[in-house]
Amino acid sequence: MRRLIRLYCLALASACATGCARVTLVSEGSPVRVGPECRVRVYTLTSDGWELSPNAVTIPEGWYCVPPSFVEKDEPR
Repeated sequence: MRRLIRLYCLALASACATGCARVTLVSEGSPVRVGPECRVRVYTLTSDGWELSPNAVTIPEGWYCVPPSFVEKDEPR
């Protein structure tokens, strides 16, 4: 579940970094919900660290993204 939450966070960050027409900043303590037609490249946590997906993936509408502070800071060993 934590890995899934990390993916959501990174998906939102990727969407904002890849040319959104309008960006609304959300406070650190607030989760956000994915809107329609969200297609982004995401980072996944591997044993070597974070890796960016080679292709864009579709994040279903209604999924939640949370700031990194919501996720424990444990790295894979």
